[in-house]
Amino acid sequence: MAETTRLLPFLVLAAGLSPHAMAADAVALHCERLFDARAGKVLGEHTIVVEDGRIRSLLPGRAKLPEGTGSIDLAGRTCLPGWTDLHVHLGSQSSPQSYSEGFRLDPVDYAFRAVGYAGKTLRAGFTSVRDLGGEVSPHLRDAINQDLVDGPRIFAAGKSIATTGGHADPSNGWNSMLSHLLGPPGPTEGVINSVDDARQAVRQRYKDGSDVIKITATGGVLSYARSGDAPQFTLDEIRAVVETARDYGYTVAAHAHGEEGMKRAVQAGVTSIEHGTHMSDEVMRLMKQHGTWYVPTIYAGRFVADKAKEPGYFPEIVRPKAARIGALIQDTAARAYRAGVQIGFGTDQGVGPHGDNAREFIYMVEAGIPAAYALQSATLHAAQMLGVDDQGVIEAGKRADIIALPGDPVADINAVMGVDFVMKDGRVHHGPGAE
Repeated sequence: MAETTRLLPFLVLAAGLSPHAMAADAVALHCERLFDARAGKVLGEHTIVVEDGRIRSLLPGRAKLPEGTGSIDLAGRTCLPGWTDLHVHLGSQSSPQSYSEGFRLDPVDYAFRAVGYAGKTLRAGFTSVRDLGGEVSPHLRDAINQDLVDGPRIFAAGKSIATTGGHADPSNGWNSMLSHLLGPPGPTEGVINSVDDARQAVRQRYKDGSDVIKITATGGVLSYARSGDAPQFTLDEIRAVVETARDYGYTVAAHAHGEEGMKRAVQAGVTSIEHGTHMSDEVMRLMKQHGTWYVPTIYAGRFVADKAKEPGYFPEIVRPKAARIGALIQDTAARAYRAGVQIGFGTDQGVGPHGDNAREFIYMVEAGIPAAYALQSATLHAAQMLGVDDQGVIEAGKRADIIALPGDPVADINAVMGVDFVMKDGRVHHGPGAE
């Protein structure tokens, strides 16, 4: 504690704060521009006053404030609400060794890696994430909430729910001896084969401390299995998941690539479709009818399609799926936007490298989605999809999750890669001059 106190002045300067900012009751951020997430517009100069982790007031211009108020000068920068990535996996990151590491590494190894991935994600401007599958994430969430490590606010799914042989069946690829010794996984491990199993699996996620439920409604690209798009749940099984999830106040995210699996998931009442590769006009119509969100994850699609060209990066059973499915997602996102499907921002990072999440904005704009809408998908839309009303916009009373970057990202979306200021709950985690 004494060492931390001695270093405090240097830490304050490294974060880009005035020496008074840490001690003052309030801190003012002077922004040259401000992104209004409700209107989808970049406004002129504003002053944001932050106090006790919340936005106390938002004032036009460079407002004059009471003496003693700390200040952070963000000249030349646009201030935005902290971004939310609605689809990450902080416990892992794709590599040619990913398939063998599961047999060699312990959960502690993945936990230590996740701490680094979380820090990179936060410094990239993502103050919240929805982690859709991974036993590490609820524990990482708790460590971040206790200020033991730095990272984004995490809405954690814990273990994804699958069917036997499905995309999130942890025993896929095991040899017969391992399967015989360990036995088939069941609802406790997130693998179901009936309506009763489905209810038990959701209740187990509640017991484990999850915040959201994730199902793998179809096959997947990176699982050690042949089909990437076949439906893997019955309609009644998904309904059982959704109904039980609602009992506990959970939303349900459905990984889905194939049309039939998407139709069943939407009809059963899931909150969102993730990836949505073979989304048809009929599925889009159903999604609009049911108010279902779409999280495209274009980054993941492009990443796996690119890596499928590298011999040895993926197992041979995975490589054809990665080449075929991955290349389609960007076009699907473009069609979904034109059709009026509501879109939330997500990358599936853990497939691609953590910290590079903002590149998804660029891919969205390449697909014909306006830059302002893309930014709303990670701010206002993300908060709406999560069902929270205290983030996603810069307004009085909301969480002080504020990021800044040089330039105007609506005029030039490439600016999103230059985030150089990150505040989460009123605390600066990344600022000008910081290492």
